[in-house]
Amino acid sequence: MERDKALKIVAEQLTEHRYVHTLGVMETAISLAELYGGDVKKAETAAIFHDYAKFRPKKEMKKIIEEQDMPQKLLEHNSELWHAPVGAYLVKKEVGIKDKEVLKAIKYHTSGRPDMTLLEKIIYVADYIEPGRQFPGVEEVRELAKISLDQALIKSLQNTITFLLKKNQAIYPDTIKTYNSLVLKGGKSS
Repeated sequence: MERDKALKIVAEQLTEHRYVHTLGVMETAISLAELYGGDVKKAETAAIFHDYAKFRPKKEMKKIIEEQDMPQKLLEHNSELWHAPVGAYLVKKEVGIKDKEVLKAIKYHTSGRPDMTLLEKIIYVADYIEPGRQFPGVEEVRELAKISLDQALIKSLQNTITFLLKKNQAIYPDTIKTYNSLVLKGGKSS
């Protein structure tokens, strides 16, 4: 799908602020794909559609999670996680994108998963570090992304887990499993 057509489709689903975020994720994902030898076109497509379901009503997302046999544990955790797997489902159903790699990158961009593919890592990190993001720790992850995608991913997971711990919120099991998977494979936490 051509970039302009994809952006037009996704613009109808997002607020102006989230559309600007999406453009930042797209440019960052393209840069990371170029840097790490990823598929630039797939990175672009996954980035454009990563927040496709972000503003769907919670009731609709809950119904899709229940009816499409998605992990029910999602419903026990913060609804911020829901738009990723629901988005992958809706992008396939409504937009007609069938590329499994692109759909998985959308599906796991909020939680991560053990043994993430290069494309999944690119979208996760791009979403975290795009230029519009401003929060404690983001600059360190941006710098790490220039030298090691895995190190950037580990640090972003550390920051997310620490943030959730400080807020006394439950941590989705796949996020912990993603962190452990990377560290056990030789990644270093700082």
